[in-house]
Amino acid sequence: MPKRLPTTLSQLPKTVWVLGFVSLLMDVSSEMIHGLLPMFMVTVLGASALTVGLIEGAAEATALIVKVFSGVLSDYWRQRKGLAALGYALGAFTKPIFALASGVGWVVTARLVDRVGKGIRGAPRDALVADVTPEPLRGAAFGLRQSLDTVGAFVGPLLGVGLMLLWANDFRAVFWVAVVPGLMAVALLLTGVREPDRPAGEKRSNPIRRDNLKRLGSAYWWVVGVGAVFTLARFSEAFLVLRAQQSGVAMALVPLVMVAMNLVYAASAYPFGKLSDRMSHTKLLALGLLVLVAADLVLASSNHWGSVLAGVALWGIHMGMTQGLLAAMVANTAPADLRGTAYGFFNLLSGLAMLLASGVAGWLWDSFGAAFTFYGGAAFGVLSLIVLAVRFRRQSGA
Repeated sequence: MPKRLPTTLSQLPKTVWVLGFVSLLMDVSSEMIHGLLPMFMVTVLGASALTVGLIEGAAEATALIVKVFSGVLSDYWRQRKGLAALGYALGAFTKPIFALASGVGWVVTARLVDRVGKGIRGAPRDALVADVTPEPLRGAAFGLRQSLDTVGAFVGPLLGVGLMLLWANDFRAVFWVAVVPGLMAVALLLTGVREPDRPAGEKRSNPIRRDNLKRLGSAYWWVVGVGAVFTLARFSEAFLVLRAQQSGVAMALVPLVMVAMNLVYAASAYPFGKLSDRMSHTKLLALGLLVLVAADLVLASSNHWGSVLAGVALWGIHMGMTQGLLAAMVANTAPADLRGTAYGFFNLLSGLAMLLASGVAGWLWDSFGAAFTFYGGAAFGVLSLIVLAVRFRRQSGA
């Protein structure tokens, strides 16, 4: 019999698989709580909607700031695993605080510490994936990690909803269950990940010194810019939930729109990540943008549940096509010793773009209606396509 060639999945390093399952477990833990937290704060703790919004905004801003510093430190110390483990541990150890919370102050503390943990682990984890994966397989590696992470993003809410139905809306009992997968994630990371050896006698250098930052060349900053522009075209997914609410389905079923989006995202992330290792990154980004524009136009056209479901599915395909690809592009354009810093800046600017895009989307929604929010997203998508077309033409003419 002819010898079977190894598949791409079998060629991916063990560390990539372990980090994927670590992300899956932590997302199950987090989404079991975060999907219920706004209702818990309002109905059990008596918080206002304004308080909920301020807490969420402060939490996300905290994560954005921390991401840069954790990436820089992982480059300076040449230690990715330790920082990633610290970030996941902070996330895991906040889960009991939600279950014990007797007031909003407890939730604020736990939410901020949880987001600090998310900020700490993100850049070092992605840099570690890039460190252990050969360049020809990086798209597949990031696609696999993103796919497993997204599985957690829909399993968590489903598990939370199921337990709420089983236990007669006992929020605290569900929050205690969420502690288990969080601790499992930390244990798996500590025992299953081995960081690659660093050259002996390697000299440390401050990653954010001017001469080091200059080494993050124009190709890297173009990827950062593209990532930010993409995010301007793709505002917060909360607006998908609001659009679903207008479709007339039962209120209890509205959150399932995010389950549907994440199902499609999880199913498509690895195949498109693998495809990105074999085709032009610029062309695949452009195709991803076309899908996003199509999603926006479908969602703008009607609030019928069928249209909403189709738009959400297209949105998930767009995420699967682009998110792992952008992560691989950062790895391919940044020096190996500055990858943590590179992911930190990339995440920061993309996050700031998300805050801006969501603000504009909210203004359009309140001022002109839901359809204009999605038409606005489509317009940003077309502008992004023009930028990519100019870039591709310059590359082709070079």
